[in-house]
Amino acid sequence: MIDIHYYGAKTASGAAAAAFGARAIERTIQERGSANVVVATGASQFEMLDALVRHDEVDWSRVTGFHLDEYVGISDSEPASFRRYLRERFTGRLPELGAFHFIQGDASVIDSEIARLNALLDRHPIDVTFAGIGENGHLAFNDPPADFTSTAAFKRVTLDEPCRRQQLREGWFPTFDAVPTEAISMTVQRILSSRTLVVTVSDERKADAVQKVLEGDVTPMCPASILQQHSACNLFLDPGAAAKLARKPTERMPEPAAH
Repeated sequence: MIDIHYYGAKTASGAAAAAFGARAIERTIQERGSANVVVATGASQFEMLDALVRHDEVDWSRVTGFHLDEYVGISDSEPASFRRYLRERFTGRLPELGAFHFIQGDASVIDSEIARLNALLDRHPIDVTFAGIGENGHLAFNDPPADFTSTAAFKRVTLDEPCRRQQLREGWFPTFDAVPTEAISMTVQRILSSRTLVVTVSDERKADAVQKVLEGDVTPMCPASILQQHSACNLFLDPGAAAKLARKPTERMPEPAAH
């Protein structure tokens, strides 16, 4: 089941997603003493992450973090690196963060890096995952046709052409040929294992994917459609992303500002 949270502006949608996720993290800390979270990258997460790090009611020292994916063969100093993205927008703004486990996409032996990550995530069941949806309907870097069966935490994947062209259009790379063809990605099943999903999607270029996710069948050809089967998936949309839905969602009031 997907709970739709619809707001009239991208900034309001991102702030609402951050507030929702912060409450879920804080509840988990109160219940269990700590929380394990996964954060996404990309243009759709700018407003959400900017708002999330401002939620000082969260005891970030009790939070252990992971990220969804990273390109194979890219160093953390390159502009498109997801490690660099997260240091600039998340971990670098939360010096009190308990721990964060980065994906070393330029590791000398990728299989060993995946084994390290799988062992770490196996010891840290996910409480809250912040994610997005790609223009091709991908979830993390699980492009269509996605593997819905793997139970490993991370795997090496091949990026399809629509995914790579999205990265180029968003300005992360200077040319199409510069976009990597492979990545290390969290698997679909491990994403679904999260207790709470906070999925932020913005802009009209994602409207086709959102329509398929919410109104289409569950299919590996639209990987994020499997979110329909999660018991606590919360989808935060702006008008552009919701533009092609048959029924327009009811607009919600903006969330209170973060502390």
